[in-house]
Amino acid sequence: MQNDPELNGKYLGSISKDFVVVADTLKEAAYQVKKRGFSDYPIFPISKVDTPVGQLLIGKDELGTHWNYYMTYLDEFVQRKLVENEEDFQKAYKDPDEFCCLFVIDEDFTNFLFIPYPEDQ
Repeated sequence: MQNDPELNGKYLGSISKDFVVVADTLKEAAYQVKKRGFSDYPIFPISKVDTPVGQLLIGKDELGTHWNYYMTYLDEFVQRKLVENEEDFQKAYKDPDEFCCLFVIDEDFTNFLFIPYPEDQ
């Protein structure tokens, strides 16, 4: 499960601009999910329209972003059969303290994207 080159070209610009704005909130949410024992695999679905995957965390109108940010975890992806092999996903999943696991949902494209959190200054 690597970052898809098609994703990089078509979406990375708007996602990167948004990520600067939402990174701290997403990082804290991932920390809370782990700390409270909900899951070791937080996932943040993002889409430009409403999606049934996860709970809305940040609406695009709230902070002037291009994307809506939802919060969920691996269990929901397994239940919805969006992840077929849980063990393979866990092996590919990157450290949630360093990387944010986004699930990009767009009209004709869906894929996971691991994006590093900005360095603390």
